Amino acid sequence: MTIGCEVSGKAASGAPISFFERYLTLWVFLCIVAGIALGQTASAFFQFLGRLQFAQVNLPVGLLIWVMIIPMLVKVDFAMLHEVKRHVKGIGVTLFVNWLVKPFSMAFLGWLFIRHLFASLLPPDQLDSYVAGLILLAAAPCTAMVFVWSRLSDGDPLFTLSQVALNDTIMVFAFAPIVALLLGISSITVPWSTLFTSVLLYIVIPVILAQLWRKRLLASGKFDEAMQRIAPWSISALLATLVLLFAFQGEAILNQPLVIFLLAIPILIQVLFNSALAYWLNRKVGEKHNIACPSALIGASNFFELAVAAAISLFGFKSGAALATVVGVLIEVPVMLFVVRIVNRSKNWYEAGIHSNRESS
Repeated sequence: MTIGCEVSGKAASGAPISFFERYLTLWVFLCIVAGIALGQTASAFFQFLGRLQFAQVNLPVGLLIWVMIIPMLVKVDFAMLHEVKRHVKGIGVTLFVNWLVKPFSMAFLGWLFIRHLFASLLPPDQLDSYVAGLILLAAAPCTAMVFVWSRLSDGDPLFTLSQVALNDTIMVFAFAPIVALLLGISSITVPWSTLFTSVLLYIVIPVILAQLWRKRLLASGKFDEAMQRIAPWSISALLATLVLLFAFQGEAILNQPLVIFLLAIPILIQVLFNSALAYWLNRKVGEKHNIACPSALIGASNFFELAVAAAISLFGFKSGAALATVVGVLIEVPVMLFVVRIVNRSKNWYEAGIHSNRESS
């Protein structure tokens, strides 16, 4: 167990940000262009891919999602759950923001912007689907990229690992009920069977497979080597999925390019609001800066791979929900890098507030 923790800590905090991670926004933009172009020139091929379904799950996308998610989940050490007690306040803040603020604030923002402020500028038959995509995006906290944000902000790697392990455990049980509740409040009906199938396919099974693989790699002493080798898999699969999505969404985007910009606005507000809230709450409760940073970043970022997969399963390739989750991918990296810069530059302000709070108490 100790060896596993040490290896995971190194994997989470020691590796430099990769070339693909650093320029993910550029790759996403290129995938948008490539997907739209291919969808217009090879529509018959993509229509064929869209028909490859079993139990409402598109098989090519399902495979790509597994290739995306499993390498990320291999990094997660559930044995780190015992570390939770070391930073109860920071863990509490992150859980509060992740599960009690973020999904509900996004549902409100979706209602405000999509159903009211932007309703006249969006396709009326897709309004519910856009709201659903935003809710799916906010209903699950980030699992993988948060390791990158944590090390860029000099966050405590053990806190990051324990928080991710705890969030993944909660996600198995809480994702479906929260999504169903918020979609119901938003008057959007989805079959529970499809929602549970998404949780089983994209959370439960990948977690089990990843942990079995992790155990085998640690036993063989090849964990770090394997992580370096499979690191490109997740992003490559994500980019391939985006090409498929935009091949199907291309005509709608060409007819109304303003949609992407409008969908980005509530997502941007949600990320900035939740990161600021988590950062401020950690300062108020007296947590260290290297705990507050990953707490704020985990509190704000989204498990967009799961959101994309669930949106496709629930609403289909051509849905507004799928498009909304992809917009989340598009803006996640630059916005989170901006948040990283803010928490790094505000370290003196943060620590001065901690010192002041201690003196007053």
